[in-house]
Amino acid sequence: MAKSKHIGSSFDDFLKSEKMYDRANAQAVKRVLAWQIEQAMKKKGLTKTMMAKLMGTSRAHLDRLLDPENDKIQFDTAQRAAAAVGRTLRVELL
Repeated sequence: MAKSKHIGSSFDDFLKSEKMYDRANAQAVKRVLAWQIEQAMKKKGLTKTMMAKLMGTSRAHLDRLLDPENDKIQFDTAQRAAAAVGRTLRVELL
């Protein structure tokens, strides 16, 4: 019986060995950001139209930001979204 090279390793180690870690991490971060913005919008009672107006952007642009499958976002857009719901965007290098 052949021993798997991944037995005993972490999921992160597996993703790194398969060269999928960076993409998976970017998708996870974007999904969490989109979810947090949506939750803050609900808490404030903001529709997408109202949110886009507060951000000074289009509804289509907001839809791209809130799309958990789209991991391409601009930093300034994320900052404007956070400000529109009364939150602060924090980015860290770990």
